This record gives sequence, structure tokens and C-alpha cells, in this order.
Amino acid sequence: MTMNFFRGVMGGQPAGPQPTGAETIHKLCDRVASSTLLEDRRDAVRALKSLSKKYRLEVGTQAMDHLVHILQTDRSDSEILGYALDTLYNIICNDEEEEQDENAQKQEEDLGVLFTDKFLGDSENVTLLLTLLEEFDFHVRWPGVKLLTALLKNQCNQVQGVILVSPMGVSRLMDLLADSREVIRNDGLLLLQQLTKGNAAIQKIVAFENAFERLLDIITEEGSSDGGIVVEDCLLLLVNLLKNNSSNQNFFKEGSYIQRMKPWFEVGDDNSGWSAQKVTNLHLMLQLVRVMVSPVNSPGATSSCQKSMYQCGLLQQLCTILMATGVPADILTETINTVSEVIRGSQINQDYFASVNAPSNPPRPAIVVLLMSMVNERQPFVLRCAVLYCFQCFLYKNQKGQGEIVATLLPSTIDANSISAGQLLCGGLFSADSLSNWCAAVALAHALQDNLTQKEQLLRVQLATSLGKPPVSLLQQCTNILSQGDKINRRGSKVQTRVGLLMLLCTWISNCPIAVTHFLHNQENVPFLTGQISENLGEDERLVQGLCALLLGICIYYNDNSLENYTKEKLKQLIEKRIGKENFVEKLGFVTKHELYSRAAQKPQPVFPSPEQMLFDHEFTKLVKELEGVITKAVHKTSEEEKKEEEVKKTLEQHDSIVIQYKDLIRDQDTQIQELREQVSTLSLNSEQMQNQITQQQSQIQQHKDQYNILKLKLGKDSQGLSSSHGEGAHVNGLHSEELSQLREEVEELRRQHTLQHTQLSDKDSLINTLRCGAAAAAQTAEGGTGGSDNTELLGEVESLRSRVQAQCAEISQLQTERLELIRRAEAVSSAPASSSESSADTVTVSELESRLAAQTTEAERLKEECRGLREGHAGLEQQLASAQSTVAIEQTEKTKLQQEVQESKKEQDDLLMLLADQDQKILNLKQRLRDLGETVRETICSYCRPRPCSQTTEEDPPPQKFKGLCYYYCFSGGRWSC
Repeated sequence: MTMNFFRGVMGGQPAGPQPTGAETIHKLCDRVASSTLLEDRRDAVRALKSLSKKYRLEVGTQAMDHLVHILQTDRSDSEILGYALDTLYNIICNDEEEEQDENAQKQEEDLGVLFTDKFLGDSENVTLLLTLLEEFDFHVRWPGVKLLTALLKNQCNQVQGVILVSPMGVSRLMDLLADSREVIRNDGLLLLQQLTKGNAAIQKIVAFENAFERLLDIITEEGSSDGGIVVEDCLLLLVNLLKNNSSNQNFFKEGSYIQRMKPWFEVGDDNSGWSAQKVTNLHLMLQLVRVMVSPVNSPGATSSCQKSMYQCGLLQQLCTILMATGVPADILTETINTVSEVIRGSQINQDYFASVNAPSNPPRPAIVVLLMSMVNERQPFVLRCAVLYCFQCFLYKNQKGQGEIVATLLPSTIDANSISAGQLLCGGLFSADSLSNWCAAVALAHALQDNLTQKEQLLRVQLATSLGKPPVSLLQQCTNILSQGDKINRRGSKVQTRVGLLMLLCTWISNCPIAVTHFLHNQENVPFLTGQISENLGEDERLVQGLCALLLGICIYYNDNSLENYTKEKLKQLIEKRIGKENFVEKLGFVTKHELYSRAAQKPQPVFPSPEQMLFDHEFTKLVKELEGVITKAVHKTSEEEKKEEEVKKTLEQHDSIVIQYKDLIRDQDTQIQELREQVSTLSLNSEQMQNQITQQQSQIQQHKDQYNILKLKLGKDSQGLSSSHGEGAHVNGLHSEELSQLREEVEELRRQHTLQHTQLSDKDSLINTLRCGAAAAAQTAEGGTGGSDNTELLGEVESLRSRVQAQCAEISQLQTERLELIRRAEAVSSAPASSSESSADTVTVSELESRLAAQTTEAERLKEECRGLREGHAGLEQQLASAQSTVAIEQTEKTKLQQEVQESKKEQDDLLMLLADQDQKILNLKQRLRDLGETVRETICSYCRPRPCSQTTEEDPPPQKFKGLCYYYCFSGGRWSC
């Protein structure tokens, strides 16, 4: 019956009318729900899978609940799980490969979203799917990955929320990257791409699951930039993890992963034949670098990444690509943009970029080569925009670079034999190509950005417009082109050129009164501006009118009233008479209301869909935003308000100057106080050292006193017994001569110490006098009071120490006098017995004693050496003994552990034997009961009861069932297989 049904479903040709697709699917769903045999359910699910693409709506509507139930209940059969997952994937996934019209494609997408919402109606279904991904079986894991990816594509936020709260949900998905089967690993990459879109929390979890290490390893294994689409998928996932995620960016930098990016950009000399996949891979690699140094990141994080890229050589590698030949144009453009953001605002990177030379003959700076491309109208538009961005980033917060660019325009530095950056900018500024005019004007404006010195320096630039005419300044030439309009090759009539020149002039004269004076000195400029603002022109000219109003407003706001005809008040009166204040403010507002102004204000990089829309620069939008309000206020202010503001400004300036003077005075006093404190601490340290020396000298003096007293006693006794015993006279001659020589040495040492102390005292006196002078000067200030009191105390201390030292010196002198007297008396005593007749015998006796003493001394030294050697040998033996004892202790510990393990094993074996004995007894009792009930009990053991490994089973054996790593064996008894 079952086989006939499936023959009809799967292609048989039974007689009678054929059932429709919906009827067949209904019968299959009934079969899945009602069949008790696993084989029947498996065949029904297989049939649903085969129909799921053709009858997507019917299968999704009728079978989804049954398929989910299969996933919940039939977990033991991997085949039916795979069929169910494939079927769910077919009804949820929107097949993008098939060519369909827009209506059909939209209908397919609507169905996918509909069935996704139905599947996600119960969040446990996603959790169930995550648990199925833990199965290693290929037929379960692979369709599970594809199904979860399709769910994320259709309802990303909802699935992300479920996975985020699921225990170990993200970790289970990260395990897919470690799968040895490439198809699962590659689809796992696609799954993680969808999972990490726009969810910072999941991005952080994935990053801390060691994603960076795994992805970089895969990229290296697949061949880096020469790899296939797997490298592209890894790079897309890396971009997802790092973009707008400061935590992951910091983790990527701290993990030293930036250094691992350098080999990606090592291109060879032969750059011909780049494959489309390699171009795509390099695009994404460059994009990944830009993500780390994007201007939208925090300045600290960007600066840190820029520093790492320079230190590891990544910037140098990018510059090598920049100057290489044969690199595709789109890769070259993206490399220029990447280098731009790596050097933007980083002084060390900007300095390195300034030193890069192109491999030409003669070598030219890379900046010059890039500017040649920017002002060349035959170059691609995107490349010219990239070069402009690179030049802007090179000059961003780089006053040194700004000065070098402006210097190439000054007369004293122009080299006629070489092309400089300034010459290229001037050539582009006055060329026939309006885009070159705009780019050169914006580039030159960035050389003046927030740099008053260079604005003034640029006023010195003189241009030779034609032969026989005197040179004119660069400022004058720019205003001439604006005012003369059609007379100079119709360049002034082009909106793009005029906007570029007006932006340059506004940037140049803003916050520079000298430049404003130069601009107003030309009598034609103000009438031209007022005429442009007052006219009623078309929509395209409104932007030019607004910029002219801005330029005139800057002339008012930054006017120093040095020109009598164009003071602030007269310019405002001119506006009121010829234009009207309200009309002027309205025309000024045209700038910020322009659509392209808002687009340029969003990000620093100049990105325009077409050259005609290239009108505003990002930095200029900041200037307009800063000046619009103050110019409006300045135009509406009366002369009285101006005077009041001038007075208030002067008062504030005076107040500020007074505050600055006091700050300087306080700063000087703080410096003096700090120096005095350091001197006091030094003197305190010296005082402590002197105190220690005095204490040591006091102890030495006490020792000398004791020695003097002992010597006095000895000399008194020796002088009394000299007449009675010649032996005692020999003792005086022998021993006291040694003592006398020792005394002489001690007296000399005391004399040296006395001299040294006198020298130190003189040094201290000079230092004290210096400090007294400093303390007297510091006492005049309020801050110096504490320091003066400290110095006074210290001087008192030093005076007391001086008095003590002088007293000790007097005592030392007295002792020296006594010692000299004692030495004189000893010499007199020693010379008295020298005239006796027995002096030669005494001398012989003394010589013998000295020789015996020398021999004993030598013997004592030898014994000391032997004792020292024995001690060293004893110490070595003690070390060996300690090492042996430690080894014995370790082995004893291991032996104890092994004995414990043996005891535990014996105990476990005894327990098992007891259990087996109990089971045997139970079996005997059961057999006896069966016999009592009249049943026949066979005593022979079936061959299948003998345990054998699974690999040794025969065809007659029942298939072993595995559960949690254990095998169960079966026995044929009573007409059936039983465990």
C-alpha cells in the first residue's frame, strides 16, 4: 500500500485522474503526521523536499509545522533531519540566481518573509536550530547553516535577538569556522556575515571568540590577495566586525593584527593580468585599512592606528603601490584614498609621505606626481577626486607642510628647472578646465587653512600675466578673473570656476586683516561684489551671489579700518543703500540652503556623482557655519554698538594683559619657590650626612681616648720597671716601637680628617651665605614666607653643627698634643737602654721572637686556607644532601598517591564483584521461580550473549545500538531479540 502511494507521487503512471500538487502535499503531510514507522516518515519528507521548490506556497503553508515537529522528535535519524532542513530552506530562501521579472522576484521575497515570520513565531525554533548545528553529521549541519543564513537575510534583527540571548549561541556558530569540511566553513562565513550586520553586541562577542585570528589564518591559507572568493568572504566579515565598533578596533590593534595586514599589499614588479577576484580582494583589504583610520572614529583611536601602521611598515607598503606601474586604475584610486586617511592629521606619517619620491628620472616627489594627475583633465574623475583628498589630508593640521607648499610659490624659492607643487596649482587655477580650476583653488585654500603666517606669505606671490605688462599679485589675479567675467576666455562665467575662486578668497582673507586690506585696496572689488549681490539672477547664480555676500561680510568683520574709503561703517552703509540689510542676509543664507552644501558637510572625502556637482569643500562648510552668524550680527550692528564693543574689547584685552602679567609673576614665583625647596631639601640631606659623620667621629675620638689611657698606663708601668729588668726593656723596645708607629699613623689620619672637615665647613659657609641672600630676596614676596622660615631654621641647625664641630676640633688638637708628648716620652725611654752593654743580646732575642712570630703567622694562614676549603666542601655536600632529600620526598609522595589509587581500584573491584554476585543470585532465584511456574529454562548461553566488538558482528547479528558511547548486545530468547 505504502509503496504504491509513493510510486504515484514520485513518478509512476497509475490509471485514473492524477492528483493535484496541493492534494499530493496534503497526503504527504498526513503521512508525516500519522506514520509510526520512521521509514515512512522519511520517505514522505523526502517527497516534500522534492516538491518544495515547485509548490513553495503549498508546502510552506501545510508542511512547516510538521517539519518543525520532525526536527524536535526524530533527532536520532540524521537522514530525515537533513530532508526536513532542506525543505524548510527551500520554502524560506529567496532564490536570487533564477532570472525573474520584478513582480515575480517581489512575490518570491514576500513568500520568504512570510514563511520566515511563521517559523520565528516560536523563538524556540531558532534555539532548536542552534542545537542541531552541534551535530557533526554533514547532512544535518550543512542544511542547518543554510537555513539559519536564510532566516537572517529575511528577518535579521529578530533572529539576532534570539541568538544573542541563547546560551552559547554565538559560540556554536563560531565553531563552524573550525570545521574541516570547506563547504561548511565557507557557508559559516556567510552566516556570520549576516549575523554581525548592524549589531555591536554580537560583533564584540564574535571578536572575543578569537574571530580575528581565525579569519586572518584562513586568508593566509587561501593565498591572501591572490585567493578566491573565500578570502572575499573573510574580508567582508572583518569589515562588519570593525566598522563603527571602537571596542573591536582597539582589540584588533592591541592584538597586533595590523602588522599581519602588511603582507597583503606586497605586489610584485609584474602587475599585468590582475584577475577580477584579486581586484575585489584588494579593494576590501584597502577598505579594511580605511575602517581603522576613518575620520569618523575617535581621534585617539585613529592616531594610535596610524602610528601602528607607520611602525609596522604598512604605510610604506601602500606608498610603494601608489608609485608602482601597471596597477589597475580603480586599485590605484582606492590606494590613494587609503594613504590619505592613514596620513590625515598624523605629523610623522605626513612627514614620511612628503619624503616619498616617484621612481622617475630625475626623481620627483610623490605629491608633485599626484598633483600632475589632479590638474590633468584627461585623467579619470574619481582619480582626480582621490588626489585632491590626498592633498587635503596631507595638509590637515600640518603647518609644516602648508609652509612647504606656499614656499614653492614665493619668488625666492622658485626653481625654473623643476616642476613644483605651487606651479601646478597656479597652472590648474588659471587653466581652461573648470574642474582643474576648482580642484586647484580648493587645494590652495587647504594650504592656508588656520595658518595666518601662510596667508600673509601668499600675498607676496607675483604672477606674470603677459609679456610687456607688470606682474600682478595672486590675490589680484583671482579677483580680476571674478570681476572681468567673459573678457578672459569666458572662464569667469563658469559657475564651478567662480565658486572655487570665491572659496579660496574667503578662506584666504578670513581672520587676516592684512589680506582684507589688500583685497579692498583694489577699487573694483567692492563694486563688483555689491553688483553681483544686488542683481536678480537665475537659480544657478544664487550660489555665486551667496558666496559674494560671504566675501563682503568677511571684509566687514575682519576689517581693521586702515582704509578710509572702506571702513566697517562705510561698507555697512554701502550695503544698506545698494542691497539692503535684509536682502544681504537672505542672499548669504543661499549658501547653507544649497543641497550640495549639506552633502559636502557630511564627510571630509570629496565624493561626487559627476564633475558638475563638485561645488563645495568640507572644510569650507565649517568656515561658512562659523562665519554666517557673526557676519549677520556685524551687518546689523550700529556704529554706537560697534564703539561699545570696541571699548569692551579693549577693556577685556587690558584685563587679559593684566591677568597674563600676574600669571607670569606667579609662575616666576612658583619657579623660585620650587628652586628654594630643592635647595632646602639638598641642605637637609647634607645636614644629615654631616650629622652621621660627626657621630662617627665622636665614636672614633672615644676610641682614641681609651687607647691613650691604656698607653699612659702601659708607659707608666714600663718606665717604673725599666731599671730592674732588661727583659722588660726588650719588651718596650720591641712591642712599643710597633705601637708608636701605629700611633703615628693614627695621628696622620686624624690630621687628614681635620683638614677635610675644615674644607667642608668652608664650603658650607659659602652655601649658607648664598642661601641667606636668596632667602632675603624671597621674603619680599607673599609666596616666599614659608621658604624663608625653613631657611632660618636650617641656618640655625648649621650654626649649632659648626659650634659642635669646632669644639670637637679643639678636643682633637688637645689629644694630638697629648699624643705628641707621649711619643716624645716613649722615644726617650726607648733610647735610654740603647747604651747598655746588653743591647746586642736584646736585639738577638727580639729577632728570634720576630722570626717565630712570622712562622706562626704563616702556619695560621695555611690552617685558615685548609679550613676554608673544608667549609666549601662541607657546603657542597650539604647541597647534595638537600637535593637528595627533596627527591626522596617527591618520590615518597608519588608512591603514596599510587598506593591510594591501588587501594581505590581494589575497593571498586570488590564492589563490582559484590554486585555481580548479587546479580547471579537474583538470576538463580528468577530461574527457580520460572521452574516453579512450569516454564522451561535453558541452561546453555546463546552465542549472542558473548560480548564482542561492534566491528566483529556478522550478518546474522542484530545491529548494535549506540547510545552515549556504550554498545548494547542482544540475545535471541523466547522468539525475539532482547537486550
